[in-house]
Amino acid sequence: MPNQRRSNGLWVRYGGEEITDTQVKFAAEHYSVAILQPREVDAARRLKELNPNITVLCYKCLSSTREYEGQAPFTSGVSFAEAQEQEHAGQNWFARRKDGQLIEWDGYAGHFQMNVWNPAYRKQWVANVSAELADSPFDGVMADNDFFGDYYGLNLPIRGARQLRTFHRGLDRLIRDAGKALNRQGKILVPNIAEARCDPGKWERHSAFGGGFEEVFMGWGAEEFLDVASTMAQAHQMMKTHAPVKLVQADGTRLKQPRLTLLRASTDGTNRHPNFRAALAAFWVWGAGEWTALAGTAHDAHNSTPWVQELAWDLGKPEGKYQEKNGALVRRFSKGWAAVNISDHPSGNIPVPAGLEAAHGKAVPSKVVLPPHQGAIYRNRKH
Repeated sequence: MPNQRRSNGLWVRYGGEEITDTQVKFAAEHYSVAILQPREVDAARRLKELNPNITVLCYKCLSSTREYEGQAPFTSGVSFAEAQEQEHAGQNWFARRKDGQLIEWDGYAGHFQMNVWNPAYRKQWVANVSAELADSPFDGVMADNDFFGDYYGLNLPIRGARQLRTFHRGLDRLIRDAGKALNRQGKILVPNIAEARCDPGKWERHSAFGGGFEEVFMGWGAEEFLDVASTMAQAHQMMKTHAPVKLVQADGTRLKQPRLTLLRASTDGTNRHPNFRAALAAFWVWGAGEWTALAGTAHDAHNSTPWVQELAWDLGKPEGKYQEKNGALVRRFSKGWAAVNISDHPSGNIPVPAGLEAAHGKAVPSKVVLPPHQGAIYRNRKH
């Protein structure tokens, strides 16, 4: 029997270790969205069999190709060997330094930056990915490295690009073209949209074909947080009302569906890390039950099945907008309550409505003080 219950859980599972059957069964029961490596077709198919309601996305990189991948399916839209063939044919698909050297990403051996502003590269990326997903159990693509800043040591200027705007324009066009092509196949495109808060309108543009993924929700690392203004700017981009995605099914049927809003909180890799529940509280305070799913993982740690009980909770409908109370942001719902402190100092005493319980049925106080960057999520007490 497929799992029909609500879940706010996101399974970010594109690490190098093979997926186990135990993980697949756990994921089918506990998560609403999963992101898997392209090679995990069998796991994707099994997830859909166990839970037809789960959305399963295929990882693809927009901006790099990986030298160490010798055979399909590739994590990039264009393989290293294919790019080399095009270079020999006079095409310019690799980004190069002024001296002609390929640009290998800092911290990621074997990842080489691609010339995303080259129309031929973009066209082939779209053609390859569309063909791969055409008869696939994947519901669409999570497109990684829709970057904003220089995270990988590009050290501009390089050949053909003096500023990052050249990359941004290329990624705009690649996401638009790939999104349209996939939507015509009934598939979605969900980019990992970097720093939309720094480019108002980017989230709207890049999420238009399926949704968006914010990989550094509220902070860069387990102990490295965005400041209050940046956190609010990040949330406000996702809080705006976004038009639904228009898809064409295999039989020609046209339909509309809401965009996905996927979030990842940076933790130490354990379920007990406070960033996990803080992000989940913010998920409710700002998302008001409209955002899709949340994960909590350590940096580049994508092999496990992180989970907290509250991810399965449905707090119901919001009863008004969120409010600031004694240094925290709080919101009441028909079935619960959430509060988060996004500042660097403790909150004051925050009144907690009566009749609520914490995880595992634990009683809650009439007032709470939230430490910096922590949150609380309670639901109506069961009778």
